[in-house]
Formats: sequence, C-alpha cells, structure tokens
Amino acid sequence: MINEQIRDKEVRVIGEEGQQLGIMSSRDAMKLAKDAGLDLVKIAPTAKPPVCKIVDYGKFRYEQARREKEAKKKQKVIEVKELRLSPNIDTNDLNTKVNNARKFLEKGDKVKVTLRFRGREMAHMGASKHILDDFAENLKDIASVEKPPKLEGKSMSLVLAKNIK
Repeated sequence: MINEQIRDKEVRVIGEEGQQLGIMSSRDAMKLAKDAGLDLVKIAPTAKPPVCKIVDYGKFRYEQARREKEAKKKQKVIEVKELRLSPNIDTNDLNTKVNNARKFLEKGDKVKVTLRFRGREMAHMGASKHILDDFAENLKDIASVEKPPKLEGKSMSLVLAKNIK
C-alpha cells in the first residue's frame, strides 16, 4: 500500500536514509513524505503498529523486482525425467536406459522409470518387478530409490533421486 491507501491510525515511520522517525499518525507521516517529494510505502503491514517507509515508489519497485530476479537465478528447478521400459526388454537396451538415467541424475534431475504392460504381459506383472529392481541396483552408486516400485493401472513405476553427499 502506498500514500492514501494507508488507512491506519498510527504507523511507525522510517525515513529515506533508514533512520527511525518514530510512531505517528498516518496523516503526519504522509505530510512528511509529501514534503520530501517522496511516497509513503507500507513495508510491514502485520507489525503492531504497521511499519511505513518514506521512499521513491518507482525506485522501490525496481529494487524489489531486481532482488526477486536474483533470488530466482540462484534456485535450481528439479525436473522429473521419465524412462519407459517394457517387460521383455533386452540386457543391452536396459543398459542404454541405465546410462540415460545416469546422465539425467548427474544433471540433478529425478528419474521416473515406468514399466508398461500391454495385452498378455498383464498376467505376469509380479514376475517383471525384478527389471525395476535391477535398474535401481545398477544406479545405486549415484542414486537412491525415492519411491519404491508401485503398480498404477497398466504400469509399474519407481522414482530415483541423486544421492546427497
């Protein structure tokens, strides 16, 4: 809230250089801001009494946007990459998928390994769980199982995440 939007009876006022001006009525604080040619901005509305600062509102907004942008730069977005397997996958194909998963994990992403069943493969779901177990075993040096193999409809999936050192 800025200037006339501030309707509180009393506010704690901070000056343009950061000095405490004390607790006063919002009308007096507004007058101080107008005399300085600046705006009165409420920066802590939940405090008792609310804290207002005398600043140039345009500059204040710009600085705030810059700080948010900097904070956003520093955070890493973790993606979940999905690898699909079938119950009759060959060893070499499985190794290729393991290598792809290793690359994803080294980049910092999580890997969801899905074993999809079609047609008659549905009758042997329990016997195919070992494929997911082998997959996790091959990657145990850099990854740990975040979600164990679970049957969801026509597929069984497991989530792997990079080990934190």
